[in-house]
Amino acid sequence: MRTEEDEVRFTLTSEAGLNDAFAFPFVYLGLFLMGRGAWQEWGLEWVLWTLVGKIVVGFLVGWAAGALLGRLLFRGRLRGQRVAEIGTPLVALAATFAVYGLTELLHGYGFLAVFASAVALRSAERHHGVHRELHSLIERVETILTLVLLLLVGAAMSAGLLAGLSRGGAAVGLLLVFVVRPLVGWASLLGCARVDRPERHAIAWFGVRGIGSVYYLAYALSTEYVAEGLELWSVVAFTIAASVVVHGLLATPVMRRLDARRRPQGGSDFSAAPRVG
Repeated sequence: MRTEEDEVRFTLTSEAGLNDAFAFPFVYLGLFLMGRGAWQEWGLEWVLWTLVGKIVVGFLVGWAAGALLGRLLFRGRLRGQRVAEIGTPLVALAATFAVYGLTELLHGYGFLAVFASAVALRSAERHHGVHRELHSLIERVETILTLVLLLLVGAAMSAGLLAGLSRGGAAVGLLLVFVVRPLVGWASLLGCARVDRPERHAIAWFGVRGIGSVYYLAYALSTEYVAEGLELWSVVAFTIAASVVVHGLLATPVMRRLDARRRPQGGSDFSAAPRVG
């Protein structure tokens, strides 16, 4: 039976993947606005290729790779056994890097391709135990890498990363955490019958921590469109820190409260915090 926590965790995980998948066209849009002159000169290119074409390439490559991997795992046989029954969950990491690299070589969006391949792999056979093993490994690797990145961001903050933070930059970070994210998340779930009001509030509140912003900002600074990045780094670091503190403190009590609503109907206690980035 799917619990409230399952619904919230699934939605937040899916949102995190979609955020990473669909953010890049708008990163390009910002860069083009900054450095390519009037929008009439590049607007059509952005719509046809940057927004549509690269998304289509990423989706098609990712879905094809996921379907192929699913066929190999669940229908391919070695010595009478399906590959998934004797394989290793490390295939998830290998598939992630391979799909991302291939898609980038074809000038599509690698993040979108990885997300699409995961969905296609899951669709190949939904109830096999290998999915639990793959998810467990990926979740552990993701947790370790996130902690490492947060440690590096914290070290950089102590070394002066916030030196370029202005009052306006801090206001932008707080606005994103406390206003923009909750309002957009809440509005996007309107009309979703499977999510009741408390779940909608929880999903809207627990946004991703903004770790992907580190990648996107690093990419933007590697182009010729952005010359100075200290203030941008300061805003990103401040927003990540605010999100980690606020969401980290509230995740467990909120999920326990959601679970308390379900408990009279039976079931075990699921009080772990949701994945929020």
